[in-house]
Amino acid sequence: MDLVEISPNADPPVCKIIDYKKFVYEQKKREKILKAKSSQVVVKEIRFGPQTDEHDYEFKRKNAEKFLKEGAKLKAFVFFKGRSIIYKDQGQILLLRLATDLEEFGKVEAMPVLEGKRMIMFIAPKKKK
Repeated sequence: MDLVEISPNADPPVCKIIDYKKFVYEQKKREKILKAKSSQVVVKEIRFGPQTDEHDYEFKRKNAEKFLKEGAKLKAFVFFKGRSIIYKDQGQILLLRLATDLEEFGKVEAMPVLEGKRMIMFIAPKKKK
């Protein structure tokens, strides 16, 4: 048996006479259970070009829908190559269209923002009831 300090910040400090190895084992077990209950946030990416065709858009929209149903966050971005940066408005329209199409599966966390050569938008999945 060992004298184990349970809460050192209390006034007076709390100690117990217990088996220290058993105490450490139970503490690790509790931490493992808490870690198993917590969920990791997965971020999936979908890339568009400023002049993405209708068929390609529909294909990527279906994938985005699937990702949101699985519970993953979605990072949709339009990548501007070279001189295509002059089509910023087309990229923004494309991302806003995606947001309206996926409205029933997720909500927009961040509106389209231009960062360098990318226009990025985040969509989080809706909570299941």
